[in-house]
Order: sequence, then C-alpha cells, then structure tokens
Amino acid sequence: MIELYTDGASSGNPGPGGYGTILRTIYTGDNEAFKGKLIEKEFSGGYRKTTNNRMELMAVIVGLEALKNLQQQVTVYSDSKYVIDAIDKKWVYGWIQKGFAGKKNKDLWLRLMSAYKLHNVRLVWVKGHAGHPLNERCDRLAVAASKDKANWKIDSVFEIEEGK
Repeated sequence: MIELYTDGASSGNPGPGGYGTILRTIYTGDNEAFKGKLIEKEFSGGYRKTTNNRMELMAVIVGLEALKNLQQQVTVYSDSKYVIDAIDKKWVYGWIQKGFAGKKNKDLWLRLMSAYKLHNVRLVWVKGHAGHPLNERCDRLAVAASKDKANWKIDSVFEIEEGK
C-alpha cells in the first residue's frame, strides 16, 4: 500500500506556481535492514506561470509516475475538489469523450488518467490548511517551489494556450 499526499499552489491565478508530493510506504522488500520501515520520497517543482488547478494535477501526476511497479494499491490524499471530484464523480470520462470541449487542462488530465489507470487508486479529499501534517508539508513544498525562480520550469502548454 502506497500513500500519496499532494498539493498545488500558485501566487496569482495565473502566476508562479508549484506542486508538492510525498510518497509513503512500508518497505516489504528483501533487504532485512529496511523491512517494515517507513520509506518516504518528496517531489516538488515550480513553474513561472501556471494555475493552481494545473499544479494540483501535477502533484498527483508526479506521484503516480514515480511508481516503479504496475497495479500498486495507492491512496491519494488531496485538498483539491477539482481533482478528486472530476475522477470520483466520473466527470473526466465525459470530458475525454467530448474531446475536452470547453474544458481546460486537457494535457494534464490525459497524462493523469494514463498514470491513474496503471494502478488501483483510491482518492481521499482532505481539507486544506486545516492542520493535516502531510498536507501542510506538501503545501510548504509547493509554495517553496513556486518561489524558487532559479529552478522554474516553463508550463509551455499553458503559456501557449493562454496566448491564444
């Protein structure tokens, strides 16, 4: 069982943004020194111009894409109703069928759903900024990445679409 905690942030919407992701699992491999120990990995990244929703999506994408084995049992914890409801309420499947007509973030939704279908994923909504320690940690990672100008990436799809 893998736990995936995620958060996205942007300063302005659009504006500089970032994501934070924490993967957690109990080691069950052959190395006796690690057996039964909690293993954690953190991921974060920042973009010079993006939106909060895009960063919420990126946080989940990066976590799922980091998994090395297929068909993992994964619980994703997110404070994004946008992400959770779109999948749990099956809205995203309708968006896909309609070619995302009138919807934003097609590139990231397709990428997310490609990673999502490789695993057995359960989504759990957590209230943001309510003191959940791992959600707060993801928020700190996301905000720090959004401010790290030296390492900003370019959200090319967003910037091209916004310029249209």
